[in-house]
Amino acid sequence: MRTTQPLTITLPHDMMEMVKAKVSSGEYATESEVIRDGLRILQARDAALEKWLRSEVVKSYDDLFADESLGIEAEDIVARVRSNYRKRTTQANG
Repeated sequence: MRTTQPLTITLPHDMMEMVKAKVSSGEYATESEVIRDGLRILQARDAALEKWLRSEVVKSYDDLFADESLGIEAEDIVARVRSNYRKRTTQANG
């Protein structure tokens, strides 16, 4: 039973040159290996993001939901951003 399946892809010239360079350097034996390794890295990044979302973001949300005093009102954030912007533009122009 075959465990792989052929796939035709189109890449921008710069990406194709990168793939070819990886093979030419001997880092990879084939162009398919380069693409597979890139997909494995993407898969690992996605898994790390999912883990972070579940462990950190959900925890922060739950903490805030349990104690709303931990949060900052949106209006306060906007006021801080505007104040900082005014200070920087005044310093830059002054």
